[in-house]
Amino acid sequence: MDVLGGKGVQLGPSNFAGRAYQTAPIAITVEGANIMTRSLMIFGQGAIRCHPHVLKEMQAAQIPDYTTRLRAFDRELFAHIGFAISNAARSLVLGLSFAKIGSAPGDRYTKRYYRKLNRYAANLALVADSAMLMLGGKLKFKEKLSARLGDVLSNLYIASAMLKRYEDQGRPVADQPLLAWAFHDCAYRMQEALAGVLRNFPIRPAAWILSALVFPFGRREVPPSDRLGRRVAAILCAPNDARDRLAEWTYLTPNPNNVIGRMNALLPDVIAAEPVERKFAKAQKTGALKSLDAAEQLAEAEQIGAITAEERKLLERVRAATAEFIGVDDFDPSELEAVVKHPKPTLRSVA
Repeated sequence: MDVLGGKGVQLGPSNFAGRAYQTAPIAITVEGANIMTRSLMIFGQGAIRCHPHVLKEMQAAQIPDYTTRLRAFDRELFAHIGFAISNAARSLVLGLSFAKIGSAPGDRYTKRYYRKLNRYAANLALVADSAMLMLGGKLKFKEKLSARLGDVLSNLYIASAMLKRYEDQGRPVADQPLLAWAFHDCAYRMQEALAGVLRNFPIRPAAWILSALVFPFGRREVPPSDRLGRRVAAILCAPNDARDRLAEWTYLTPNPNNVIGRMNALLPDVIAAEPVERKFAKAQKTGALKSLDAAEQLAEAEQIGAITAEERKLLERVRAATAEFIGVDDFDPSELEAVVKHPKPTLRSVA
């Protein structure tokens, strides 16, 4: 909607996004509301399913035989304690080293990303274990804490998916700016979510200890830089392999019913028209063009040799398509009145 502007606001046959935008909340509101999913379900279910010991402890506690139950539960409990100590040590060491040590998969470009994921996975496991141990069932009612822990888990999943996509597609160099921007954004969000948990943790001494383990040198992650953002924008605004991979499985057939497809098909012409537009603008600034009508100006520019006949056709084609893509629907009031028939009010007797 930000890109389309008035085109996406003014409802009518030309608005291809307005109704979809209106119905977006229907797709979002599935299990009550998306805020419930974030606050209760992502971490509430993920903490049990993703944890290597919590679910097994719960299952062990339900074993009917006392001796078997005790042995199974003790085995998982002591493994859980060892897991927590390991995560505390990993969080501290990876924090002190800025996640630059340790074995990691990937190539020279992505090893740092995998190491950083290791750090935040250890941070999440440590903070989540501590929260479940100290708050117990009350954690379920601390919905903002649960939501922030869910944010860390979600961004870990998203970052892992991005790295898998990069590996599955053969580690394309052209995709590296996209991966870098998205990963830095995820890392910053994970840092801020963890900081929010620790800042609002109700047991303050525990929060201070966890802060020292998770952020020994403070918060060092920053959002993606403007320079990296410009590199990403350059990829998105020109035909290239990285852009094609990003739009994979998107319906881009340029038929009359698919405006997005026709926009995408026009992109090479728009890029080719940029130098021609500069030549045309130069002719305008010099005062060589006397006409005030846009179509007549193009013809005049061709006559004086400012642009060629082919360049004139290119500009006409691009301008016509641009006018169509940005144009909003305009309705005459009398036409609307003819279509919409308002029923005449009737008086009904009340018994």
